[in-house]
Amino acid sequence: MGIYEVTVERIYKLCEERNITPNALSYLSGVSQSTIKSILNGESKNPGIVTIKKLCDGLDISIIDFFDTKEFRELEQEMK
Repeated sequence: MGIYEVTVERIYKLCEERNITPNALSYLSGVSQSTIKSILNGESKNPGIVTIKKLCDGLDISIIDFFDTKEFRELEQEMK
């Protein structure tokens, strides 16, 4: 699994943990529904760090918390 897939999986998991939909995340984060849809549907495979930061703000987590998962750590190992 690549970084894009891990990012999408993380967004879905965080929404599920908070019992919110991607549309609700759009409202909470100020990121447009079309942008979130593009990320989740694979139309935008490289969401910018500013977008990820806004999503984190909407989820009330730090950007460090977003990336601090086993899946992202394993990606780091694969890239070395």
